[in-house]
Amino acid sequence: MVSINKLFFQLMRFGIVGVTAASVHFSLVIFFVELYALKPLQANVIAFLIAFQVSYWGHRYWTFRGTTNSHRVALPRLFVICGSSFIANEGLYYLVLTYLKLPYPLALLVVFAILPLVNFTFEKFWVFQN
Repeated sequence: MVSINKLFFQLMRFGIVGVTAASVHFSLVIFFVELYALKPLQANVIAFLIAFQVSYWGHRYWTFRGTTNSHRVALPRLFVICGSSFIANEGLYYLVLTYLKLPYPLALLVVFAILPLVNFTFEKFWVFQN
């Protein structure tokens, strides 16, 4: 049984790591679009791959510290979770950019608000089994 106190602090750490990874992701999208003239959807893919590293290492050693899963098990599992979430988010990003015609930074922030609690659940009980 997980104590409420432990779960609360784990959720807080998850949020901090998630916001950090999302900030890296967001900043890199802006960087690649503005400095390298990539299309927002292209920049989003590159930014995701880089921000994924922040997410994995932050969750591995801080959010779910004490995990018994090896890197060989946890890394691909987290990539499946984050990759699936990213595919859903990329589709939503496309829809928001295309149909709502929001500026790409605002559209990306809207997309970042989707799925974090689902991700936490999968990461806690499947990826890091903590």
